[in-house]
Amino acid sequence: MKSYIKFEVSKEVADKTYEALRLAKDGGVIKKGANEVTKSVERGLASFVVIAEDVEPEEVVLHIPMLCEQKKIPFTYVPNREALGKAIGMSVQCAAVSVEGQGGASAAISDIISKITGSKHSPKGEKAPHAAEPKKEHPAAEEKKAPHAEHAGNADKGHHHEHEHHAAAEEKKAEE
Repeated sequence: MKSYIKFEVSKEVADKTYEALRLAKDGGVIKKGANEVTKSVERGLASFVVIAEDVEPEEVVLHIPMLCEQKKIPFTYVPNREALGKAIGMSVQCAAVSVEGQGGASAAISDIISKITGSKHSPKGEKAPHAAEPKKEHPAAEEKKAPHAEHAGNADKGHHHEHEHHAAAEEKKAEE
């Protein structure tokens, strides 16, 4: 089992997940790929995340389960990235998908989340699957952070602006 997989998912749940994604694709809003999923989760827009179990290298999606847990966004796994891509209408494989607007998949997604939280593996995955609603509380705050979140090293950017401010203040003192 890969290091990013926090719990096992039955074939029944995986099949329901593929079907729920087909419904969400048709009537809702989905984001495809590890980068788009990461942004969707960081911004608190995702209501459900699906990660393929066969991603190579696993570092591509390694951070997503932990991020989902931090943001209290439910997530699950499916065995195959090729089938995940097909479920959302892509002709190529897909490492991860986030559902932002559930559309007609709302009942199916709720059923999947309840099956995950009721499974024998719930102690490992329980943190994320409870929260179908809390992430909606902070989108405005997350939106303000979004431009920095898209760039690598955003922590350095904050320090960079502080240095500019300090440099400007010192120049002003020197002029006086």
